[in-house]
Amino acid sequence: MRIAEMYRDGGFGLSIEIFPPKTEVGENNLKRTLQRVRHFEPKFISCTYGAGGTTRGKTLEWCRTIIEECNLPATAHFTCVGSTREELLQWLEEAAEVGVQNIMALRGDAPQGQDKFEAIEGGCAYANELVELIRANHPEFGIGVAGYPEKHLEAPSLDVDLQNLKRKVDAGADAIFTQLFFVNDSFFRFRDQARAVGIDRPMIAGIMPITSFERIKKITAMCGAIFPVDLAKSLESVKDDDEAQFEIGVDHAIKQCRELIEAGIPGIHFYVLNKSQAAERILGALDVAPAIPAGV
Repeated sequence: MRIAEMYRDGGFGLSIEIFPPKTEVGENNLKRTLQRVRHFEPKFISCTYGAGGTTRGKTLEWCRTIIEECNLPATAHFTCVGSTREELLQWLEEAAEVGVQNIMALRGDAPQGQDKFEAIEGGCAYANELVELIRANHPEFGIGVAGYPEKHLEAPSLDVDLQNLKRKVDAGADAIFTQLFFVNDSFFRFRDQARAVGIDRPMIAGIMPITSFERIKKITAMCGAIFPVDLAKSLESVKDDDEAQFEIGVDHAIKQCRELIEAGIPGIHFYVLNKSQAAERILGALDVAPAIPAGV
């Protein structure tokens, strides 16, 4: 099923994002995670690839696993980084051969050691160019793009960022999947502003459950997400208690997701960091997905 069809009926769509592990232990753990989260019947599971496209081949391997072993649609992340248009088209052919039906089209971050992203000669400089490339050569793919409720770090203003998003939508994107956020008002404001400039695609809320305060501080520093002061204080007060941090993070995510669902959002995209425990607790409290069978 393609992304455009997933959100067409006005129902709620759950999706889950993973990344290719770097070790055999990580691979085995991810396989166990996939076998658990497939019971939630997500619309799709997406797989990222590393900075500079370093795990591009692994991305397609995991997409194959998602399709063949989980019997679910796979969405492959796809960036402009380090590739000519010819190389990008070759990768799209490989993705189609694997059975991928949906692409998450992203500009991508600068490779390690570079201060800013720079397109290589013969490549794409912006995500909207990547969307155009996919639409022109593989119209059969569904296409998701990224949205930034609290502005992309490199954008000079939210207005400029919204115009960049509109270019991606006008180029042929089917749905918008947001960067993680912890303040729902940021999402609602962004959604309303996007509608005001003519962006009419489904906007899916990106949620990352907090399981470690130290890890989430690093992630928010990288992406610029606003972190609520009260939540930070609560986590700081139990900084030496991993279980307490997990409970606080899960409780916040449950409240956050419940408010979003009650507001009628079309879906939630969970950044699970290759672990299922937090997502299981959150989804169990929300009643938006089937329960995992006993004994699994």
